[in-house]
Amino acid sequence: MSEENENVNNPAHYNQGRYEVIDVIEDWDMNFSEGNVVKYVARHRFKGEPLEDLKKARWYLDRLIQAVES
Repeated sequence: MSEENENVNNPAHYNQGRYEVIDVIEDWDMNFSEGNVVKYVARHRFKGEPLEDLKKARWYLDRLIQAVES
């Protein structure tokens, strides 16, 4: 597998631990926003800009909160 293909299909930050985040999201039947909160929080420590991913998670979490409140 080429380095480019690995960065698309199997980047290092996808495989930190026993479970891939996508498998957990699908198993828990999460919607798009819920899944993105989990994804960004779970992977933030393994990427170049951890704070950026936490802010992305917060953006999706704020959308979820607004939906529940309305």
